[in-house]
Amino acid sequence: MTPADPDPEAGADAAFASARPRLIRLAYRMLGSRAEAEDVVQDAWLRWHGAAQAGIRDPAAFLHRTVARLCLDHLKSARHRREVYPGPWLPEPVLHPDVTAADDITLHLMVALERLSPLERAAFLLHDVFETPFEEVARVIGRDPAACRQLASRARSHVRAARPRFPVAEATARTVAAAFHAATRTGDTEALRSVLAADVVVYTDGGGQRPAARNPIVGEDRVVRFFAGLARKSAGRPVRLLHEGWIDGLPGFVTVDRNGVLQTTAVAIEGGRVIAVYIVRNPDKLRHLGHLAAVEAPLGG
Repeated sequence: MTPADPDPEAGADAAFASARPRLIRLAYRMLGSRAEAEDVVQDAWLRWHGAAQAGIRDPAAFLHRTVARLCLDHLKSARHRREVYPGPWLPEPVLHPDVTAADDITLHLMVALERLSPLERAAFLLHDVFETPFEEVARVIGRDPAACRQLASRARSHVRAARPRFPVAEATARTVAAAFHAATRTGDTEALRSVLAADVVVYTDGGGQRPAARNPIVGEDRVVRFFAGLARKSAGRPVRLLHEGWIDGLPGFVTVDRNGVLQTTAVAIEGGRVIAVYIVRNPDKLRHLGHLAAVEAPLGG
């Protein structure tokens, strides 16, 4: 090969590198785990290099198809694990520097997506979020385009029900989240009630490895008692705030308690009130945030 000849391997690497961020987003939205998404995309890279690339007209479509199919295979086994999961299952939290860095699939909506079948989830994400034509979606999931439209439509109705009816301004979201955080730290029940919706729901994911509620906590009164009780137990042993910002598109914060237990808390807000709280304490889902424990942020900061 002369210096003027193109390097096929370098071209393949460049094509994959260009598609990789989008592939990671797709796999994470499908699986709810950044670590598993990385594994799937790595597997796709191996398949990409093992493919006869000269015959691939659209590398991006090939890679999206490969990742989506790998995710569907993974979900078939993951679904059983999640059915026997100890308590609520929540996606692995991903931090964003600001709300504009996250896409419109928030953690709140990912929990709604978890209730869908794998095919519904794939059809919705590929078509509605990643703008894949239904003809291509059909090739990915092995259904005809009409069936894919029905799958996406059913998924869309679930997602629509989970979306806040009125978008919340970023400044309002930050203010409400900060007020919620302050009230949970002090156990101030009146302050808590002032930021909670009447039908608020709290989900806590400890993965069977950290103390957590085994069932969702529903309703303002129960949620107030829950956080007031936690504040009493930690009296004199305040948690340390490590990060305050955006977690999968929702305002939230990362804390660590006196025993070194790391936790993320994200809140969904509608009408200036907290409608859902998502708490992840499962250490397997927080390993990528361990570096934050070395940096202390000012409370409320």
